[in-house]
Amino acid sequence: MIHPTAIVDPRAEIDERVQIGPYSIIANNVSIGSGTQIAAHVVVEPYVSIGSNCRIWPYVAIGGVPQSLKFQGETTYVKIGQGTMIREFVTIHRGTEFGGGVTEVGEENFFMAYSHIAHDCKTGRKVIMANNATLAGHITIGDYATVGGLVAIHQFVKVGDYAFIGGKSAVVKDIPPYVIVSGDRAKLYGLNAVGLKRYGFSKNTIELLKKTYRIVFRLGLTIHEAVQRVSAEVEQVPEVVNFINFIKSSSRGITR
Repeated sequence: MIHPTAIVDPRAEIDERVQIGPYSIIANNVSIGSGTQIAAHVVVEPYVSIGSNCRIWPYVAIGGVPQSLKFQGETTYVKIGQGTMIREFVTIHRGTEFGGGVTEVGEENFFMAYSHIAHDCKTGRKVIMANNATLAGHITIGDYATVGGLVAIHQFVKVGDYAFIGGKSAVVKDIPPYVIVSGDRAKLYGLNAVGLKRYGFSKNTIELLKKTYRIVFRLGLTIHEAVQRVSAEVEQVPEVVNFINFIKSSSRGITR
C-alpha cells in the first residue's frame, strides 16, 4: 500500500500493512510497524523506528539531525511508540551521542500541528502536545502530561506525570507530577484535580495529593522540611511517593 510517487529506500523495513502516501520519502535504516499510516509529503530520515498503528499527517519531518552545535554526525536514533498521532508540520530530531543517543516518543502520544521535539527528549505514555508546543533538548515528559499551545520548555527540564502546562507558558524549572502550571515564567496554580478525576483517580488519592501540595508549597517550608512532614503526616500511597520522589530528585529546581 505504497503510492507510486513515494520514494522508499529498499533497505527500509516496512510492514506489509503500512500505508505510505504520495511524495513521501522513507530513508534507509528505517522501520515502520504494522498498521501505521503515513500521509503525503512526509519525510522520515535514517535511524528512525516507528511503532505499529501510528498515524502521521502531511509535511511531518522525523529523524532530522539535531539542532546542536556539539553534534558531529554520529549515528543516533528516533524511536516512536505504537499508536502515536503526529499532525501536520511536526518535527522530531534524532538524539546526540552526549545526550544518550536516542529521542524517544512513548506510546499513544498526540502531537498537534507544528509542535517540535528536539534531540534526546523522552516522552511518556499518552502525552499531549498542543499546536506549536516546543521541547528543547534533553527534556523528559511524564505519562499523561499535557503541554499547551505555544509552550516553550527549557533544556533538561523534567515534567511529571499528569501535569498540565497552560498555553503560552515558558517553563525553565522542573514541574512536579499532578499539578497545573502557567505563565512566563511558569508558576504553579494548584493540583490538576479536574484532570485527575477524568483519568479515574479516587477521591481519597486526590485529597492526599492536595494535602501533600499544601505542605510542600503553601507553608513556607524548605524542601527538606516539607518532605519530612509529608512522610510523617500523609498516607504514602504510590501517587504521594511519586510526587515526593520527583521533588527530591530534581536537579534544575522545582517550579514554585
